[in-house]
Amino acid sequence: MMTARGMKKYNVQEVADALGLYRGTVINYEKKGIFPPAKRNPINSYREYTEDDIANLRRILEGGA
Repeated sequence: MMTARGMKKYNVQEVADALGLYRGTVINYEKKGIFPPAKRNPINSYREYTEDDIANLRRILEGGA
């Protein structure tokens, strides 16, 4: 999905695939505070991530956050 500014937004499944995790693991890590909370779409409340968010989550997984 693209925003009005042209930045691609990723859903939780796309993030999970990019990180090699299950969708539920991404959500669980957020609930436990391992990952910062994702921004939510104001219309449907879906989690939305940017490429920067994915890079940050990858650093967290690698222990470099």
